[in-house]
Amino acid sequence: MLFHTAFQTGFATLFLRNFIISLPNELFEAARIEGTTELQILRRIVLPLLRPALAGLAVLIFTFVWNDYFWALVLVQSDSAKPLTLGIAGLKGEWLTAWNLISSAALFAALPPVCLFFLMQKHFVAGLTAGAVKA
Repeated sequence: MLFHTAFQTGFATLFLRNFIISLPNELFEAARIEGTTELQILRRIVLPLLRPALAGLAVLIFTFVWNDYFWALVLVQSDSAKPLTLGIAGLKGEWLTAWNLISSAALFAALPPVCLFFLMQKHFVAGLTAGAVKA
């Protein structure tokens, strides 16, 4: 977990930084004029607007970590700690391959990221329609 946290922190920081920079400065200026502190601006303005970006980031990071093959192959030694992707790769034999087992395991492995996407879908739609103006 620490390994993935260390590797994904830079991507997550860049992702959220670019989203926060795209927020209009007028929101922050208006809040400061009203006497809001910086912590209140973060809690009441920035965090609610970050919800779509956090949903997207959650799906991306989860999918990156879930589908990790290379680092698991390099770092994990015991069979009990190997992730599902290494288990699927282990089903391929030298002389015979059970493609039916591999395809069913791949479908099983794809379920958690797809379910997470459907759970976060309302936040994606909210982020896409946040800047829409009624004509």
